[in-house]
Amino acid sequence: MDNAHTSLGGRTPPNRRAVLLGAMAALGAGVSLGGGALPAWAGPLVRAHAPRAKRCIFLFMFGGPSQMDLFDPKPELQRRHGSTVLLERRRNDKQSALLLGSKRTFARYGETGQWCSDALPRLSKHMDRLAVIKSLYTDSFAHGSGILQMNTGQTAPGHPSLGAWISYALGADTTELPPFVVMHDPRGGPIAGPANWSSGYMPAEHQGTLFRSGASPVLDLLPAPSGSAQSRLDAAMRRVQLDALIALDAEHARTRPGHGELDARAKSYELALRMQTSGPEALDLSQEDARTLDAYGLFDRPGDHPLTLGPAPFGRQCLIARRLLERGVRFVQIYQGGGHQQQSWDGHFGIEENLAIHCPEIDKPISALLEDLSQRGLLDETLVVWGGEFGRMPTSQLAGAFQTANPDGRDHNPKGFTVWMAGAGVKPGSYGETDELGSEAVANRHHLRDFHATILQLMGLDHATTSYRFGGLDRRLTGVVEANPIRGVMA
Repeated sequence: MDNAHTSLGGRTPPNRRAVLLGAMAALGAGVSLGGGALPAWAGPLVRAHAPRAKRCIFLFMFGGPSQMDLFDPKPELQRRHGSTVLLERRRNDKQSALLLGSKRTFARYGETGQWCSDALPRLSKHMDRLAVIKSLYTDSFAHGSGILQMNTGQTAPGHPSLGAWISYALGADTTELPPFVVMHDPRGGPIAGPANWSSGYMPAEHQGTLFRSGASPVLDLLPAPSGSAQSRLDAAMRRVQLDALIALDAEHARTRPGHGELDARAKSYELALRMQTSGPEALDLSQEDARTLDAYGLFDRPGDHPLTLGPAPFGRQCLIARRLLERGVRFVQIYQGGGHQQQSWDGHFGIEENLAIHCPEIDKPISALLEDLSQRGLLDETLVVWGGEFGRMPTSQLAGAFQTANPDGRDHNPKGFTVWMAGAGVKPGSYGETDELGSEAVANRHHLRDFHATILQLMGLDHATTSYRFGGLDRRLTGVVEANPIRGVMA
């Protein structure tokens, strides 16, 4: 009792009934604590213009996929394979290296005539849906800072992620599921972990909700086993229990102002209770027919390579993502590639081996996702984004810490790499160019901040006015440097 007395600033602590009744009365005009229907998580910002996309899915290839082996063929690189060049391997660190041509075979596809390699035979049939940006560049040569910059616009942790910005600005179309969901590779999550889907200095309610890989993405979602103490709590009793808990938090927040995490905690309690009804249904893939499950690769076995998982895990996540998006979730991010270097897209130890691991894992599921969204009428309102934190070098990885690496390995390259977008508001076609070797963006160059501005623009937001006041500054995803949406990829 002494501790409770102290925590209330010397006042006599009220009894539980008084707290519950008082807090419920105080909050009665706002969020319902009694189980009534909550409004959707409305964002505080007004859209700057009519959105082309109502929702977004970001397929994040962790480790940095090789652009000159997938979407950006370089005939000059092929001709000069094995010759020596001087290139910047790390910032302000130029070294001699041997040029490494690609072993992939490229062809043009569709009416847009875009290039795709034989590493992605199924996706190649969807090139007329893709806007392939080949001239993106970023600031960091390192995975940790590079992936943070791709996700938050900054190379240091502590800033809101792209999904958090969209949750904050637009809210959600449902109260039954979180507005921002994250799934990562069964082999492990990306470097820096939760900082990549953090809400940073925004209210904690906007951070991404992590769904685990495997058959049970959300812990404790299903009812407690029959006969347990928890199973004897019916829905009404759980409602009363939750109301009391939220009321205690509300009283604490009243006496200790400035603790935004308490409000987020109360909302998370409400959401968790609702998800016990909505979550199992959204995650129940038995509702899908066998043809759909097969299209996403859920029946496929892993390939011959000992490190590959085959398409089933990523396909399952893509299918769950589609079900979440059509139920009102605003932003879903899936990380493909995880664990140690050879299990991510980090092709130091041999680019051919890396492609053999990961391309079969994504080719079938992404193709199925694009087709599924289109057939259901969702692609016209859904923005699909694909890319990693940077690309790869056109030279052989034979220097520094990787001297023993396979001679067809490639190092990191933030100076020119490829991403693509599809769906709502996107104009299919190839945009931008790297130099003749694929080393650096040279035509229609765009910094990563322009890419972020483009995503916000397609979601109906102006990057310059989408801001959050913190530390005396109006913070933005695109930072303080000028940013421009990439108009060339927008319909």
